[in-house]
Amino acid sequence: MTGSSILTFEDLQRITGYQRRADVERTLIEQGVRLFRGRVGPWTTIALINQAGGVKPATPEHYNADIL
Repeated sequence: MTGSSILTFEDLQRITGYQRRADVERTLIEQGVRLFRGRVGPWTTIALINQAGGVKPATPEHYNADIL
């Protein structure tokens, strides 16, 4: 995987086990992962994969002056 939260086509090939673009796209779509079709292949983000899996993003804690 790359060092960022973007998963490239090569990352997705490794993750899904498929090599053909159509197979990778079909697998992601069937699993509810939103993907983008780029010039060199589909890509997505870790956040979109987590969203498809039902994982909610962590909400930052908000503090006010009462904690002081």
